[in-house]
Amino acid sequence: QVQLVESGGGLVQPGGSLRLSCAASGSIFSIKAMAWYRQAPGKERDLVAGITSGGSTNYADSVKGRFTISRDNAKNTVYLQMNSLKREDTGVYYCNADIAEDRTPVTYRNYWGKGTLVTVSS
Repeated sequence: QVQLVESGGGLVQPGGSLRLSCAASGSIFSIKAMAWYRQAPGKERDLVAGITSGGSTNYADSVKGRFTISRDNAKNTVYLQMNSLKREDTGVYYCNADIAEDRTPVTYRNYWGKGTLVTVSS
């Protein structure tokens, strides 16, 4: 069974940095797009950054220039480097990916991780 497991969240002061990781495990044939979403307290879950299998990236305007998404296809892992963190970056960060299991026919399904909490506070 395919799973996405996030790690790297925690408490950080404004202006600090964190690096989130999300590893996909299970019987995986292929992974297409991977992404990070954020859900702030009392708000909807919004896209933070996404990356295609070829490495093309996109970012929410609020994080451009501060966050960097990357992936290691050999490890089935996506990362989010977060610099110059602000209080408004606080929230639960969820990993999302389109994954095909190692079975026929090849069918891509969308998966979510359980989230990792990032708190930006002094």
